[in-house]
Amino acid sequence: MINVYIGFDPREAVAYNVLASSIQARSSEPVSICPLMLTQLRMFMTRPRHQLQSTDFSFSRFLVPFLSGFKGYSIFLDCDMLVLDDISRLWALRDEQYAVQVVKHDHRPVETVKFLGEPQSRYEKKNWSSVMIFNNAKCGMLSPEYVNSATGLDLHQFKWLKDDSLIGALPNRWNHLVGYDPKTADVSLAHYTLGGPYFPEYANCEYSDHWRTELDAACFAGLNPYFR
Repeated sequence: MINVYIGFDPREAVAYNVLASSIQARSSEPVSICPLMLTQLRMFMTRPRHQLQSTDFSFSRFLVPFLSGFKGYSIFLDCDMLVLDDISRLWALRDEQYAVQVVKHDHRPVETVKFLGEPQSRYEKKNWSSVMIFNNAKCGMLSPEYVNSATGLDLHQFKWLKDDSLIGALPNRWNHLVGYDPKTADVSLAHYTLGGPYFPEYANCEYSDHWRTELDAACFAGLNPYFR
């Protein structure tokens, strides 16, 4: 079973559902998808919201190894994404020598504001944590106590690891930053990090047609008689 956790923010509920649908529609193996909803994590996620926190799941993503019982592997994805490939191909990249695997972007945004007026922060390893394969047994330091007390930079810059040699690299196609990365046909996952097509301001961004096609497929798949 491929274990996938997706960040959930009620303001982007449609994004979560379209992403989940895009994963299931293309996967050649069984997939278990779990939303990281703060309303379901109250006993574990107790830290107050930070003024620079742009989504509900900014920090809850680091609870994935704990929620997985520190066993096996788990994938984490931001919700503002669309999977255009078989998720089993990402799952097949698991490597025992690493605690976590990410796309190692050199992302330096120039804007200070992104979707819904949320702040755009700049820091080393920006967007590395938006797609992660966790080797859960090697992430025992990510207890609820630590996740609730560590600084945002400690978490997102992977300072909970002994050193960066425990961070493996994934191919860029598994976290293509829409509006930042050069256009290419070799994209397995589109990441609408600045703002997705479900926001009017970004309705015509790169891969917006792909997203709307996926939305239509999820809603009008012929499974619901009201849509026939």
